[in-house]
Amino acid sequence: MDQVNGWRFWIDRGGTFTDVVARAPDGRLTTRKLLSVNPEQYADAAVEGVRRVLDAGPGPLPSGLVEAVRMGTTVATNALLERKGEPTVLAITRGFGDALRIGWQSRPELFVRHIRLNDQLYEHVVEIDERVRADGAVDRPVDIEGTRRGLKSARDAGFRSVAIALVHGWRFTDHERQVAGIARELGFEQISVSHEVGALIKLIGRGDTTVADAYLSPILRAYVDKVGGELGDATPLLFMQSNGGLTAAGAFRGKDAILSGPAGGVVGMAETARAAGFDRVIGFDMGGTSTDVSHFAGEYERTSDAVVAGVRLRAPMLSIHTVAAGGGSICRFDGARLRVGPESAGAVPGPRAYRRGGPLTVTDCNVLLGKLKPEFFP
Repeated sequence: MDQVNGWRFWIDRGGTFTDVVARAPDGRLTTRKLLSVNPEQYADAAVEGVRRVLDAGPGPLPSGLVEAVRMGTTVATNALLERKGEPTVLAITRGFGDALRIGWQSRPELFVRHIRLNDQLYEHVVEIDERVRADGAVDRPVDIEGTRRGLKSARDAGFRSVAIALVHGWRFTDHERQVAGIARELGFEQISVSHEVGALIKLIGRGDTTVADAYLSPILRAYVDKVGGELGDATPLLFMQSNGGLTAAGAFRGKDAILSGPAGGVVGMAETARAAGFDRVIGFDMGGTSTDVSHFAGEYERTSDAVVAGVRLRAPMLSIHTVAAGGGSICRFDGARLRVGPESAGAVPGPRAYRRGGPLTVTDCNVLLGKLKPEFFP
């Protein structure tokens, strides 16, 4: 193998397990597998995996020891599937407060008379009294005081994240900038503005993507900052995006992270298949919280419009179908029928079979059926 200057790490941080592959300066490969959450043993599984490989103690890693850390994570994916993101406010042009809920009025099942709309990621709406025409002419300037009152009320109610999506704001950005400035003055910690998140025509897709970014970015940022702080500034840290490319930790945001972990799986699947002489392959990636299915026929399949966990998104990503079903998906009886997921037992407490007081999960069902052998459990 080629000689490299320092250690290189490739990490897949899932909801239940974290897998670490490391390459030493002399080309040797080594691996580690850890529970993603194990508070009695370590603060973060990815960082702990790096430390175990390097036999390093606590504190930032020495400069020059690690050449690169590249990571894919399902932190955003699982937060979306389990609806555990940051409570979010939607700021939208007056009269369009229910536009995202109405959506495109599509009927996924044509002959179903009772239409069930997906729950929205935002919990509160602030309608902004403003209007810009399609040609940029201003019908109504932003009502500064009214906007301030509406956003302050939301901030006082405890909301820290706001998604701003105004009609024609993708092209004529001045009004969105004004609203963002007010939100910043009021102390909102996450401000996602549609023309920055995705400057694309069509309010519904742009608005949904902006809401998803506001909903997921705080969760993602907390994790990225935690990992970056543990590794130290001297360690280059890159994250896999939904489109299959890498980005610096500081530029990693919610709307690009939804398929971060699954995208890494697709790239790995494709390269492994190529090395084995196959150019057509179907991927089935089942983890603890979700299952991802993908298709590769010689080139990566990408899309810019997708529905993930019932959420419409307009962002470049690999074509992956994700469902909230994994080994840790919780099995329960709701009074009428047996249900599986979308909630997951995660790494802590984990499935009942982990002997940590967890709930009944898909893993436990496989133990009872004899498909998993308890004698092989650690």
